[in-house]
Amino acid sequence: MFTDWKEHTSHVKKSFGELGKKHPKMLQAYQALGAAAAEENVLDAKTRELIALAVAVTTRCESCISVHAEEAVKAGATEEEVSAALAMSIALNAGAAYTYSLRALEAFNVQKGE
Repeated sequence: MFTDWKEHTSHVKKSFGELGKKHPKMLQAYQALGAAAAEENVLDAKTRELIALAVAVTTRCESCISVHAEEAVKAGATEEEVSAALAMSIALNAGAAYTYSLRALEAFNVQKGE
């Protein structure tokens, strides 16, 4: 486990570049996804980065957290805004666990013959 987020962010960006040299079409396609998401300018950069951070938490992507935390700072997000976005990710993870628990109980009861 790393402890230096700035070092990790730098490493992730460097690694992306290295893989991109070996597979440039893949990197271009990946970058196109981000560009397409921002294309209509309906959401400002700060809002997009707050969403990205919350999603990064729900998908448990530490590299995503690292990169999007840096981008959120650049976009002018406050700690209060980041905390609010993260609170939503916690709430949604709890909701997902709750609904999947219902599915698991249903599967158990079906297996049991009920």
